Amino acid sequence: MSPNRNILVALLVSGATLLLAGCEHPPVAHEQIGYRGTGMERIVNPRTVAANAALHEAPEAAPAVPADGPKATLLYKNLQVLGDLNVAEFNRTMAAMTQWVAPEQGCAHCHNPANFAEDSKYTKVVARRMIQMTRQINGNWQDHVKETGVTCYTCHRGHNIPEKSWFAEREVATEGRLLGNNFGQNRAGMASVANASLPYDPYTPYLLKANEIRVAGTTALPTGNKTSIKDAEATHGLMIHMSDALGVGCTWCHNTRAMAEWSQSTPQRVQAWFGIRMVREINNEYIVPLTAVTPPDHLGPTGDIAKANCATCHQGANKPLNGAAMAKHYPALAGAAKPADTLAERKAGKN
Repeated sequence: MSPNRNILVALLVSGATLLLAGCEHPPVAHEQIGYRGTGMERIVNPRTVAANAALHEAPEAAPAVPADGPKATLLYKNLQVLGDLNVAEFNRTMAAMTQWVAPEQGCAHCHNPANFAEDSKYTKVVARRMIQMTRQINGNWQDHVKETGVTCYTCHRGHNIPEKSWFAEREVATEGRLLGNNFGQNRAGMASVANASLPYDPYTPYLLKANEIRVAGTTALPTGNKTSIKDAEATHGLMIHMSDALGVGCTWCHNTRAMAEWSQSTPQRVQAWFGIRMVREINNEYIVPLTAVTPPDHLGPTGDIAKANCATCHQGANKPLNGAAMAKHYPALAGAAKPADTLAERKAGKN
């Protein structure tokens, strides 16, 4: 074989190696989750699961305390959301929250050590609202979180601000384009859509606003069909985010032969439907209103606050913390359910 041919073969082998380097190599585990012959299988790489095991390990619950005893309001001042607890449960909850959210800073992250009752630190105002949000999720969003529920640790995992949160992207001017910008599309290296050539903000239209999540119209063209290719691409961006956030493929929710057909979808699609609406409520009712009390250096490039998406809780697992039921150990975070008629209105999009 000639030297030139040897070089050519070596280059081809090297190129093939590079191309395959990003592929999953066997063995992988698979689980049938839907109809046979439709590709409705969940593929899992055991090495990836093992590498991320520590991230999804829930901390051990603090020892339980007696359910009776004097109310915390008799000992502490300015208790606006946890005044229903007794002193022992209140202290237990505060200690747990400290470890979940501010293990390095301790109580001083939210409180003025000279006067724990005052609200001089914005973090205390935020924490109070987040407790209310957690109670709302556990009490009224069981269609998504089921009996597992959530705690502060579900999102924070030892960080003051959840690592998986998002800001609005500043539009970047693009030289050479007729209109001078890229309208939120086709920027390389955007992790929000796994580097795909798609609109790179899948969050604002669907997890903050309530845009229709639709790839195809529901009526024949042209009458009544307002779904465009641009809408379809934005929807695909959201689906890529959800797939990446949960560590699953499209068939986790959809039947490949009829992607839009609810009757042929898995139960997870229904749960995801509720999850999208839950995140919208979290962002609009609990997080965005805190923008006014958040320091400017904690805001994003467009002046918005860090918000939630699917990855905030899931972080690559189809069940946050692999389904660890932490909430049941912390009665302070349980929420009272709304009346059934109110819930029905909310699920119908009226509330």
